[in-house]
Amino acid sequence: MPPPLKSRGLVHFYSGTSETVARVIVYNSDDVKPGEACYCQFRLEEPVVALSGDRYIIRRFSPLETIGGGEILDPYPVRRRKKAGIDDLVVFKKGTLKEKIETKVRRAHFNGCTVSEIEGWVQGNIPEINAGVEQLLEEGILVRSRDVLFHRDGFKAFREALISALSRFHKDNPLKSGMSKEELKVKVLTPHFSSLASLVEDVVVDKEMLRLRSFKVALSSVDEDSKNRILSVLDKDGFQPPLKAELVRQLSISARELDDLIKLLTREGALVRINDSLYITGKQYDKMIALMKDFYSKKPEMTIAEFRDILGTTRKYALPLVEYLDSHRITLRVGDIRKLMLK
Repeated sequence: MPPPLKSRGLVHFYSGTSETVARVIVYNSDDVKPGEACYCQFRLEEPVVALSGDRYIIRRFSPLETIGGGEILDPYPVRRRKKAGIDDLVVFKKGTLKEKIETKVRRAHFNGCTVSEIEGWVQGNIPEINAGVEQLLEEGILVRSRDVLFHRDGFKAFREALISALSRFHKDNPLKSGMSKEELKVKVLTPHFSSLASLVEDVVVDKEMLRLRSFKVALSSVDEDSKNRILSVLDKDGFQPPLKAELVRQLSISARELDDLIKLLTREGALVRINDSLYITGKQYDKMIALMKDFYSKKPEMTIAEFRDILGTTRKYALPLVEYLDSHRITLRVGDIRKLMLK
């Protein structure tokens, strides 16, 4: 009687016209005796082209004699431990085409599958595969985002992970309106983060920021007082306001708290960000635009010196202010002078 095939032994693997050496991993046993059947995984030295449902045969590594053969259940398997469950393999062996598609997509988890990937994975009539996918979508078992399919279990896990991450962020950062996509992608790993996030109704996607739909920035009385103090200090010196570093010292608050409050005031329109260090109040911004319109009503062009004089400020402030106006197409620089673009 031939000896048993031991798990982790080497074999010659043949499928179609392909041949390579493989290490066989026998599930739920240490070996396979002659006449027995089992589920196993072949870890190939070289890739072969195959579909789920294709046949294969194996021969001993040495001497070269045929051991047996079987059916390829999954040509793109996950690497699993020897004693891992084989429920998915049972479905791939005995299930309907629809059940096989559902199991394939469920196992993809956050990565999802495209219909073309399923067509290149399982033997089957393409119209039947498409019909199976559509039926699973209609039943709510699968979820489609663009051209990628996700199982509802995977989508539910993604939704829970996303909401949990945002909940923790809002709790730790009550003054921030949301969490950046880049931060979230580190916590919820998937190449389809943006498309999946857009399907979560509890989450608002605002460009590169995400927040829970139920979240609102909640300011304490201390925060409201700090907001008012920031606006008062910036308004006091007109067009020569203290820079951010100076504000931290004047207001005796942390740089992080100041940064959060300034961003909030900017979103509300109470402040205008000129650059990373310089902010002016919305009131001062409106005054600057009014002074410029008055100047340009009498003269078609303006120098930096004239701009400095109408604002009653210094070149230290006039230069970043006029550069801001240039970048927002309110003024146009022509050599050393500016022309008004704003109508």
